[in-house]
Amino acid sequence: MKKLNFWLPLLFAVVMILGMLIGFRLYPNTAAGGFFKTGKLSPVQQVLDIIQDKYVDTVRADSLGEDAIQGILRHLDPHTYYIPAVDQVEMNEDLQGNFQGIGVEFQILSDTVNITNVLAGGPSDKAGLLVGDKIIRVNDSVVAGNGITVERIKKFLRGPGASLVNVTLFRNRISKPFTIQRGVIPLPALDAAYMLDREAGYIRINKFSRTTFEEFITALDDLEKKGMRNLVLDIRGNGGGIVDEAVNMADEFLGDDHLIMYTEGRKSPRKEYHAQRPGSFESGKLILLVDEGTASASEILAGALQDWDRATIVGRRTFGKGLVQQPFELNNGSELRLTIARYFTPLGRSIQKPYDKGRDAYNEEVIDRYHNGEVVHGDTASIHSGPVYRTPAGRLVYGGGGITPDVFVAFDTALIPIPVRSLYLSGSLNNFIYEYYIRHQEELRKFQSPGAFYNGFKKEGEFWDELLSYTVKDSINLDGLAATDRNQVEIRVKALLARLIWRTQGYYFILNQSDPVLKKAMELLNAGSPMPSSVKTH
Repeated sequence: MKKLNFWLPLLFAVVMILGMLIGFRLYPNTAAGGFFKTGKLSPVQQVLDIIQDKYVDTVRADSLGEDAIQGILRHLDPHTYYIPAVDQVEMNEDLQGNFQGIGVEFQILSDTVNITNVLAGGPSDKAGLLVGDKIIRVNDSVVAGNGITVERIKKFLRGPGASLVNVTLFRNRISKPFTIQRGVIPLPALDAAYMLDREAGYIRINKFSRTTFEEFITALDDLEKKGMRNLVLDIRGNGGGIVDEAVNMADEFLGDDHLIMYTEGRKSPRKEYHAQRPGSFESGKLILLVDEGTASASEILAGALQDWDRATIVGRRTFGKGLVQQPFELNNGSELRLTIARYFTPLGRSIQKPYDKGRDAYNEEVIDRYHNGEVVHGDTASIHSGPVYRTPAGRLVYGGGGITPDVFVAFDTALIPIPVRSLYLSGSLNNFIYEYYIRHQEELRKFQSPGAFYNGFKKEGEFWDELLSYTVKDSINLDGLAATDRNQVEIRVKALLARLIWRTQGYYFILNQSDPVLKKAMELLNAGSPMPSSVKTH
């Protein structure tokens, strides 16, 4: 018994230590960092603590900490980044596909908030707000004539769902009070979906948020009911988003358990993503439109469809982001999005462009394409940094720097005249469009569709004269522009008017009528050439 009493405490101690060791092995990535850590502060934390305790002036410890974090991250890849707690909500709204607000679009004209669109069925529509209303007060705050900014008015109007906001509007020279109950406002990922002709459909996607796949399927089903047999999918300017949404979309075009992509990193074992169900568009002709703004999840989609010879890629070389970020929530509500792996196309291509020359050079690489002539002459294997691969059909595709299109369409490098540049950048054009629309909305609303507007609105000469007079006050002289430059401005004016009536659907319908990339896509469809070898168009 005495021996037992002697050994019992020792046995308990051994069992406890074994339990800790087993727990450490089972959960090596816990936030505590492990039982056998020394608990010593890092030099970075020591410096911050000393500054906070001893520095001559008062400093904000959180700002110093964020600067230190940014300094550390500058030594990593360009896509690892830190999100302060105050920016978390806004950063996540775009990926969620919605936010809490009142459901209006606006622009600030003459230091006054003018409503340019009211979401149908949204909170403001239910409360009775109209296009053309001017917001002069939100709750107790005056928001007109006092230097109101877009950010300030957004903060006033947004808030928790079901909460109330009181606004005072100026309508027909009379002030009117309204109470609006905030609600969920969608941020659509789909810009446009319509038939190009009897057999070809067009869909434009601007991001991969949590609602993208659902929006895409709805549009695809609608177009198929209208007789669509071929599809042009426009992902130009689509910077990516949620990878699963892009994988689900690729699944609609691929079958037979095809590999869509895989990820792999130093601490991240290979993870494969395969087609898992019969796709709704596995056999029709498919063309993807891409450019240097097509990135990340968009490149996953383009790479998978190119590797399996499923689609013809038309446009210009994509951005070249092939890194996977994982979010880590920090204890102050901020977030670290750390690159943990690379993603690869089915053939094993890493499309991540080099970043060994630093972040500045990395961010300027797209601009360099304009300076070195790539956007005019196209990308070739001779200037590609990555290896060459061969698809099942024998086509050559490239890794190491974006998705090179099968059919290259050159960027129009014609210089924009200074007056036109000033017109676009000053905001003068948007102000003119809004005022023109308010004066003529009854007439403009008679058009039943963007197509009817494009063919039936023949007042270019009239609104050109009005535009000339309007821009004089901003010291912009459009008189004497070359015919081609004037034509481009007129197309832009028409597209912006259509946007006020039919939103992005109308805007892109008008612009697409003179889009050389879409024109090339239609030529390929009509020529019956679904999968050409590398072609250049100037």
